[in-house]
Amino acid sequence: MTISTIRGFHDILPGETEKWQYIEKTAREILESFNFSEIKIPLLEKTELFTRSIGNGTDIVEKEMYTFLDRRGDSLTLRPEATASIVRAYIEHNFCKTNPVLKLFYLGPMFRYERPQKGRFRQFHQINAESFGVAGPKMDGEVISLCFNFFRKIGLDDLHLQINSLGCPQCRAGFKKELKNFLTKKMTDLCSDCQRRVEINPLRNLDCKNEKCREIVLNAPSIANFLCEDCSIHFQEVKQSLASLEIPFQVNPKIVRGLDYYTRTAFEINSPLLGAQDAVAGGGRYDNLVKDLGGPAIPAIGFAIGWERLVSLLSQKDQNFQRPLEIFIASLSKNAMEEAYKLTNQLRHIGVKVEMSYEEKSLKSQMRKADKLSSCFVLIIGEKELEEKTVILRNMKNKSQEVIDRKEIVSEI
Repeated sequence: MTISTIRGFHDILPGETEKWQYIEKTAREILESFNFSEIKIPLLEKTELFTRSIGNGTDIVEKEMYTFLDRRGDSLTLRPEATASIVRAYIEHNFCKTNPVLKLFYLGPMFRYERPQKGRFRQFHQINAESFGVAGPKMDGEVISLCFNFFRKIGLDDLHLQINSLGCPQCRAGFKKELKNFLTKKMTDLCSDCQRRVEINPLRNLDCKNEKCREIVLNAPSIANFLCEDCSIHFQEVKQSLASLEIPFQVNPKIVRGLDYYTRTAFEINSPLLGAQDAVAGGGRYDNLVKDLGGPAIPAIGFAIGWERLVSLLSQKDQNFQRPLEIFIASLSKNAMEEAYKLTNQLRHIGVKVEMSYEEKSLKSQMRKADKLSSCFVLIIGEKELEEKTVILRNMKNKSQEVIDRKEIVSEI
């Protein structure tokens, strides 16, 4: 019996990995240009970290976390998202005092037990950026600008930004009460999940994917009518910041995100090429999360980008991400193979992508292999070349070739 991957988990194979490397390289360049520093966080955390931060009434905590008891009986969870872990590290390593204004990013896998579908897996990958210590709306604009700069850099232009303000806990309390009253009257028409959410987390009803529920909440109260003066001014200035950066946006009062810790600005970036599940990035402010997890009151804002969805979008573009094989070395005798072996190693040490044949094959057979590998050039070494201390350099594109002195190969290449 063969062993296959676990459902919802997947291998990333050659041909795909090059796209992942391209995304990672570009992400690092953009994030570092915005002065974000990389942090590496554990795959496993104490379950309490996520129940306290994400919220007990969320789908993630109720249905999707990979949680288990270790041998000591402690409850541990494979991280379903990165923000809580980064905040935990920010508090634990005392950045609150030593470096409160700090920008951090993380690249890596998350884990959620949900129904696998196109672009969604149980092990999935995210690019996360988190900015701590600045409460002003210009930071909101900067973080969203970072997202757009990254997408443009990797060649994705047809993207739509939707923003909303979720207010602060004080002004949101009145909205939640009004929304709950509205939903209670529609209770029998809501899906079973939404019926349950009415009591524990009514805001989550606003982003239900059930078509009937979506129609019902079209007439639901709007958070915009409940914002306090400070939150209203903040949101207005966020919009002004985006306008000054020439980033187009649409205000969507139904954008609430799926996590309890968000306050004020919430946003999503969507691609029409992805179908119903069209979000490629999302984030917002979480000004109370550091305090909720045991630190001081420090504002923060961040986002996550879905890596698999980026790969899906890049796959729709006619672009080759693989670095071509630059040199194939063909040897025509046992002695020539020894020379090819040394030369292959020498060229690799200066960063040239090289391959050779480790079997004694005919020149015709080796040229076929070089062609199959799409090598740009072939170096041919036979007994004559060994005797004359030369090699033949053949251009596989125009089929021209020239004889090169053995000592000049590295400089010539």
